[in-house]
This record gives sequence, structure tokens and C-alpha cells, in this order.
Amino acid sequence: MVPHLVTALTGPLLDLEEKILAATPAIERWFRLEWQEHTPPFYCSVDLRNAGYKLAPVDTNLFPGGFNHLASEMLPLSVQAAMAAIDKYCPDARNLLLIPEVHDRHPTYLDNVARLMQIFRQTGLHVRLGSLNPEITQPTPLALPDGNMLVIEPLVRSANGRRLGLKDFDPCTILVNNDLSAGIPDILQNIHEQSLLPPLHAGWALRRKSNHFTAYDEVVKKFGKLIGVDPWMLNPFHAKCGEVDFHSGEGLDCLATNVDAVLAKIRKKYKEYGIKDQKPFVIIKPDAGTYGKGIISIRDAAELKDLSAAQRDKMAVIKDGRVVSDLNIQEGVPTFESIKDAVAEPVVYMIDRYVVGGYYRVHAERGVDQNLNAPGSQYVPLAFAQQHAVPDLRAKPGTAAPNRFYVYGVVARLALLAASLEMERTDPNPEVY
Repeated sequence: MVPHLVTALTGPLLDLEEKILAATPAIERWFRLEWQEHTPPFYCSVDLRNAGYKLAPVDTNLFPGGFNHLASEMLPLSVQAAMAAIDKYCPDARNLLLIPEVHDRHPTYLDNVARLMQIFRQTGLHVRLGSLNPEITQPTPLALPDGNMLVIEPLVRSANGRRLGLKDFDPCTILVNNDLSAGIPDILQNIHEQSLLPPLHAGWALRRKSNHFTAYDEVVKKFGKLIGVDPWMLNPFHAKCGEVDFHSGEGLDCLATNVDAVLAKIRKKYKEYGIKDQKPFVIIKPDAGTYGKGIISIRDAAELKDLSAAQRDKMAVIKDGRVVSDLNIQEGVPTFESIKDAVAEPVVYMIDRYVVGGYYRVHAERGVDQNLNAPGSQYVPLAFAQQHAVPDLRAKPGTAAPNRFYVYGVVARLALLAASLEMERTDPNPEVY
């Protein structure tokens, strides 16, 4: 199950792995105490980048698709984690309503929906699909690649307007697998008698990457102190710039200033750690957005003046026609992992506070400094089934796959904890915490 993987595990990253492994008891206790104070997101996926000299999360998704890419051996663990998650919100739950993306009927995404339904059915729940698409007015079949069918149904509010369900189906819990980039539909608002997961402010209509990485700064600073490492080893520098209009050019000066500032901080760290074979770069992405859209890589702020009309169009509008004005400038973390000469990056999945699997996102036509979440990506399941939670402490650093996957899981859980803080601090109804 372990893919043939080539990884630049040298110098600083070997030291980081060694320190994480040595501190495993302290790390697990620290997480346990943190989860006594904070509620983890219901589910989450984290994109990681292993540069050889640092390992950092670059994106945290609170409406993860791609559960179909996880190894089938991970299903029992996913079911156990789902049981723990459901018990927090509705211990006697019988029915679960799953709300997927509105317009995504790609076979791969539907396989993800089918896998989620399989996981939650195994927890003892009746699971049905409800659509936010107003054109769905009756039960509608959706064909899966394997020949099986899903049925999606129109959503219905109860007579008093306080509950959401389907005809003859009243769920205790509503699980949203739609990132709400297009806005928050009226039918999802003012639901008071059911658990709506994730909460509405987790959707991209309200959520901002800058809030997440500000919370991550705080988490990784505490973690770095715990195990005695420079937080930068686990954290990309970042900045925010608002009110940017790529078509008119308004705000580009602010963007260039922030790009220069982040690049300067990276150069300082490269000099500190003797990193000479990598030129600093930044990734500019929408502060609210997903699906790898509207992302460009910049090595010099001067490049912003030379963006083509196509590049400006790409940055100005993203998923669901949403216009971009607020941008996140993030330190570019190259990936030096590859599978069969194709660039790869690990993606780790969690339900509640538990790592339940992951995969390598692989792209044969992209470089080590480019976004891999793009058409043409392939997926290779991570070998978390090999007792990912039990590292081999006798192995030399960098030689044992379980150790590498354990470290992946630790860093992904740091991002999960940051997402928990982010959700608390941006909740319009904070009294629930």
C-alpha cells in the first residue's frame, strides 16, 4: 500500500521528524488537553507541502470532497470517528441529511458523496441526499461510475419553518458537503432545532483564509515551544491585501508591497538555514475560495505589472462567478515529493479530531512550485492503514513510512486545531461555545 515515493528528507526536516517522534507523548497529551477546550470541525482535509527543509499546511478545507480517494482499509476508522462526531451533536440520531454541491455531478465527486453515505450508514444512520438546486423538484437519480445510483431530493422546511428535511424524512443532523461559495441559501438559515454541520460561517460566503492562518500562527507558536523547533518549519509566512481589482489595477500597489514584504521574510529564513538551491516565491490566492481557482505563483512583485489579460481574468473571478477583491499572499512551499517522476503533495483527512486517511495529490504536468489542485491531478492513497498513530521509534529518521505519516497527521491536526479557533472567533453566535 505504500506508494513508491521519492522525498527530500534532509537536514532540517530530519531534525523536525526526530523532535516530533521524541515528543510523541507530550504532543498527544497537548492535543488531548486542547480538545477539552475546543471543538474540532466535524470533518476537514488539509493540503500539506513537504519542502525537505519544512513541512507546512497550505490549505484547510472544511467541506472536504475526495473521501472516495481514501484507501478502503481506512473505512472502519472513518466509521469510528464518524460515530464519535455524531455522538457530540445528537447521540440518539437516527436520520442524517447530506447536502452536496449543487452543480457538481462529476463522477468523481458523486463517488465522494457515495463514500460519505457509506460511512454514515455504517454508524447506524439512515442517510438521504437533499439538493439546494431549485430545479430539483422531485426525487432525481444520479448515476455512479460503478453502475449504482444515488437519489437526490428537494429540501423541505417544516410547517413551522424551524426544521429542514425531505418529504417524510426528518433528520436530527444535517451535514453540508457544499462550500457555500455562492452564498448562504435562505433555506439553510434560522435552523434552531437541528445540528447543521459545519456551521454556516464555515462556508466561503463568510470564511477567510487570513483568519485561519492567523489562528494557525498562534497554534504553531505554542507547538514549536512545546517541542523546541522554529515555528517557521511548520508554517508559511502570509499576508492579506484587500480591495484589489485586477481589471482596473486598483490595489495592485498594496499587493506588490505585501508580496515584497513576504519575499523578504522568506529570504531571511533561507539565509538563516543555508537554503541556497531554492528561490523564494509566493502564492497569491483569493482570501475566500476553493477548488484551486484564482491562484498564481510570483517570484518578484514586478511580475504583477506584466500579468496577461487571461491571468487577470483568472484572478478576478472564481467559483460560482464570485468576484475576487481580497487576496491572501502565502509563502510558496515547494514540494520535493514525487511518484514516478510526477510531483506529489500529501492531503490528510480528519473526522472530528481523528486522522482517518489521506492521499497524495499527483500531477505530472506541474512543477514543484505550482498548485497541484488542478485538472489532470491523480490520487494515490496514503498508507495510514499501517498503524499511522503508532510511529516506529526504533527507526532512523526519514527511513520509516509510518513515521512520515505520523508527522503528516500531527501537522494536519495543528491545522485542524487552528480551524477550531477560527470557527470560534468568527462565530456570529459565540454563546454556543
